[in-house]
Amino acid sequence: MKPARAAHARRRPVRRLFALAALLACAACAPALRAPRPLPVKPSATPTTPESADALLANAAERFAARHDPSAAAQAQDLFLAAANADGARIEGLVGVVRVASWRIEHSRDAVERARLLAVELDAAQWCGRRAAALARNAPASECDYWLAIALGQQAREHPSTAVDALERMVGALRRAAEAQPALENGGPDRVLALVLLRAPGWPAGPGDAEEGLTAARRAVALAPGHPPNQLALAEALARNGAMEASRAAATTGRDLALASPDPDAGDWVTDADALLRNAVER
Repeated sequence: MKPARAAHARRRPVRRLFALAALLACAACAPALRAPRPLPVKPSATPTTPESADALLANAAERFAARHDPSAAAQAQDLFLAAANADGARIEGLVGVVRVASWRIEHSRDAVERARLLAVELDAAQWCGRRAAALARNAPASECDYWLAIALGQQAREHPSTAVDALERMVGALRRAAEAQPALENGGPDRVLALVLLRAPGWPAGPGDAEEGLTAARRAVALAPGHPPNQLALAEALARNGAMEASRAAATTGRDLALASPDPDAGDWVTDADALLRNAVER
């Protein structure tokens, strides 16, 4: 046997093992998405017409600003849903539904409530993409991609059997959003992409790639260096790549920025920074 053929033959069992591993890993795989249900319509004290959409969105944003009050977060979600139903030619209400549902999932300890919110979140994210496609407006489509990726990440965590499909869809959606609208959510597409690449299993089981995750985190920081979560994503990426001193510096910067931020979620960011700094010390 010629050397090249011998080398190829030696690689075949390895490839087969990888293929077998992928098949075994996917034995219990489930699709991450199903066809979205129609948006629910809740009774409203005010008429829901296209003319009322702006007022509904403004009220929803006001309630979401007070989101650490559980009743305010729920009210914000209902108002965003009303805005989505009021004007079928806009996506802002749908984006708001996903944003609020995502936040509520992260702050709920009730598995039944998280499951209910996740179903609403995935439906709204998919309707957002369908509306944007129908309207042929590329920038809003990237916003829908971004929030769909967020929803898919929570779906993968809550239902691990969907993770293989969810991760593939997430990476594709985030890459599209990063290309079309990189500054969205303060560099959100690259920030979330970085975290996916850092935390997902690597090839052949998943898209994980610590080096590429670091590159994406650096892009997010370049876009919005003053946004604390970008610095925290960079700190995590640097740690995964063995740059512990630089990781501690980024985590400290993120913590300082969070302490100075008026954002309602600043306390969560400080907690995340503290965890990164503790991990850095333990290493």
